[in-house]
Amino acid sequence: MRKLTAAKVAALLVASAVLTGCAAGEPRDLSPMVTAEPPMPANATINPKIEAPGGGEDDCGDPTVSLKPQGTAIPPGSTMDKIRKRKKLVVGVDQNTFLFGFRNPTTGQLEGFDIDIAKAIAVKLLGHPSAAQFRAITSQQRIDALKNGKVDIVVRTMTINCERRKDIEFSSVYYVAGQRVLVKKTSDYDSLKDLGGKRVCATSGSTSLRNIAQSPAKPIPVAVDNWSDCLVMMQQGQVEAISTDDTILAGMAQQDPTLKVVGERFTEEPYGIGIPKENKDMVRYVNAVLDEIRGGEWQKSYNKWLKPVLGSDSPPKPKYR
Repeated sequence: MRKLTAAKVAALLVASAVLTGCAAGEPRDLSPMVTAEPPMPANATINPKIEAPGGGEDDCGDPTVSLKPQGTAIPPGSTMDKIRKRKKLVVGVDQNTFLFGFRNPTTGQLEGFDIDIAKAIAVKLLGHPSAAQFRAITSQQRIDALKNGKVDIVVRTMTINCERRKDIEFSSVYYVAGQRVLVKKTSDYDSLKDLGGKRVCATSGSTSLRNIAQSPAKPIPVAVDNWSDCLVMMQQGQVEAISTDDTILAGMAQQDPTLKVVGERFTEEPYGIGIPKENKDMVRYVNAVLDEIRGGEWQKSYNKWLKPVLGSDSPPKPKYR
């Protein structure tokens, strides 16, 4: 019994010493507490190196002038004939831009204004909208996807300019947007001029990112793969604003009512359908289809997706050579 009592006493003394040490504020071997920062999206880059345009914007004249359509007949051996024999039109699209190209979470199907334009071409060429085989690509992948033959056309909020015309062909303009800024409703920012030294997000390979980098206000550009990445970074407080075409920003503001689009348009962004450089017959064919749907299917799609947030509009008049 004496030994057992002694053991108990020893244990109590050790416990007392430990407690006394803690009470006395002696340092303990504990891991320091740190604040966990939200993870950055994959491939996100702060202040990326952005190459200057290869040439002046006037080196090709008016970049929005396209090849004159020659009807929707399909000559043997033409690009359209090869696509028809294949029985599918491969289209590079977006799946992350609400209103233009996004995946409906209920049905799993791609929807939006750009998707409707692509389907209209598939219907004319192959007889059914399901003949359009969509391939989701990022902004930066658009030109390479055309040059490498991975897609037949790209319908993805793509601005026509001389720099891109060096690598690919474009259809006539099917929509005209303009760059603005998206910020939190609680902020006092009114334009890009107010965002000097602040992080502003846009996708890699977009004209929007270059415009942010070239702004005299000197905001800090943040490049990501998809516009949905910008929205997530905005919601997590990792960027102060998003700047791109008003059409894309309107979709984000619809998704998150705590955000607002501010400022006037400070660019003009004419959207065209991208087509491989060598497929000029396809350019003329696509232009013929666009001529047919202007005012009809174009207007129906615009009224469904864009009119509620951007107001009334009509299709732009094409320019041909």
